[in-house]
Amino acid sequence: MKVIDKIKRAEEEGRVYWSFEYFPPKTTQGVQNLYDRIERMQKFGPEFIDVTWGAGGTTSDLTTDIVQTAQTVYGIETMMHLTCTNMPVEKIDAALEKAKKCGCQNILALRGDPPHGQETWKSCEGGFNNAIDLVKYIRLKYGDYFGIAVAGHPEKHADCPTLDQDILHLKAKVDAGADLVVTQLFFDVDIFLSFVEKCRAAGITCPILPGVFPIQNYNGLKRVISFNDNHVPQAIWDALEPIKDDDAAVKEYGIQLTVEFIQKMLAAGLNGVHFYTFNLERSTRLVLERLNYVASQETVKPLPWKPSLHTKRIKENVRPIFWKNRTMSYIKRTELWDEFPNGRWGDSRSPAFGELDGYGISLKHTPAECLKMWNSPTTIQDISQIFSSYCAGKVAALPWCFHELDPESEKIRSHLAALNNLGYLTINSQPAVNGVKSADKVHGWGPKNGYIYQKAYLECFLSPEKLNDLVTKIGSNISITYYAVNQQGDLRTNTQSDGPNAVTWGVFPSKEIIQPTVVEAAAFMAWKEEAFALWHEWARLYDAESVSNKLLKGVADNWYLVNIVHNDFQDSDGIWRLFDIESAVEPTQQAMR
Repeated sequence: MKVIDKIKRAEEEGRVYWSFEYFPPKTTQGVQNLYDRIERMQKFGPEFIDVTWGAGGTTSDLTTDIVQTAQTVYGIETMMHLTCTNMPVEKIDAALEKAKKCGCQNILALRGDPPHGQETWKSCEGGFNNAIDLVKYIRLKYGDYFGIAVAGHPEKHADCPTLDQDILHLKAKVDAGADLVVTQLFFDVDIFLSFVEKCRAAGITCPILPGVFPIQNYNGLKRVISFNDNHVPQAIWDALEPIKDDDAAVKEYGIQLTVEFIQKMLAAGLNGVHFYTFNLERSTRLVLERLNYVASQETVKPLPWKPSLHTKRIKENVRPIFWKNRTMSYIKRTELWDEFPNGRWGDSRSPAFGELDGYGISLKHTPAECLKMWNSPTTIQDISQIFSSYCAGKVAALPWCFHELDPESEKIRSHLAALNNLGYLTINSQPAVNGVKSADKVHGWGPKNGYIYQKAYLECFLSPEKLNDLVTKIGSNISITYYAVNQQGDLRTNTQSDGPNAVTWGVFPSKEIIQPTVVEAAAFMAWKEEAFALWHEWARLYDAESVSNKLLKGVADNWYLVNIVHNDFQDSDGIWRLFDIESAVEPTQQAMR
């Protein structure tokens, strides 16, 4: 969707809206950390995010990769910066085609800064001279497909003699086809409001989104304003002087100052704001909280997972639960599955279903981080303790779960920890839910005034002996269905149908019942390939002849991956009666305390 359409809708509804900017990090680990941060910050409800383009196109590949991941994996409307610097037409075309392919419909068209080591800007051979030319080219080649934003400079661009001339240049960009202005950051709200008045007087009628930057530290402020020689009122310098060596105090001042800026702009009739996050999270969150801007559940979580915005997946409204903890892996591994007919997540009858080529399996943490979390297990009891500690919040991640437990798992956390101590190595779960409001902060998702339901679900690794015991306990209990498979592909199940079993659904006013999360045999068999491969990835951390290596490979070679659904969602404790965990729960709770 085009950002301009989202902004127009927000304006029509009379609500405040906001967006975040990020830049490509310099290291691989930094990129992964940025993805984690983007995922967390999407809960703050931005209308969109934008990703910068390095001077001279130095980060162009990474920029397009981040845009693609944000759109496809995290389902966040993303705007891609695109500059003229060192970018001949063929490179511009390649970037635009990649953006279009992943569903990105928004470009921030910029002239760009000079390449590193070059003091003045000049166009490259076969390139464009300025943002006006770039906007014209995008409109000529792609028509109305892209929403195009351009930069505004409340204190004028450094290369322009006067502000009036700069505003005329901005109007030329808008006349060429831009439909949104995003301003450079500023520290004097009066200067910005005067800029808006002059733009309107010059005939610029499109939305103008002010760029704000919560001050992080004193030296950082000096560095930021050096980029564009921003004016900082003396009152700000005076307020910072006595606290300039106290980073915590400066950050707090920056947060409150930004709150005041936004309040003043809202009072002047503006409804939107663009945060220059500098890839930081806390200050932006606190500004929004202090302004009491909390995004609606429908905006943040339209489904239990954030829908992809990839053009081929945009109607996808059902997913198997098996990839819940490895969302990025699920998206990547299903890119080559057939199209999504009728909005479904894929047809298991397709010969392309489950295709795994093109994406490597990894632990998502560095070897040093993994060893610090998991040490060197030498017994099954050691492995059980690692899993139990993860459920108790004492270990940060597992190979199958690279984030901490979801909030919905809080009420079953002690049961999970106890279960792992008994040798049931859990990697995915959800409690039963019987009709909570869709606005509920823990279980809610989807439109307002609806109700959410879900069946208790558990996924774990089991030894063959424990699996036999479990199957015996399940017996003829029609409320419980299960799938169990080993690395070799030997499938055991008590289900009578190969069709999907919905484990999460929502009932909303004037809508059909939505069933977004399912358990299904073909998807389970596709997932088991990655699930068992992760044991081998873990084993690779240790010498091939070590006890740890052989132990982990032995589990992969001999154990089963099992999922259990308790279909009576009104019986919240039913799934736990399968296990003799009473003796293990109390010691686990003591350990958690």
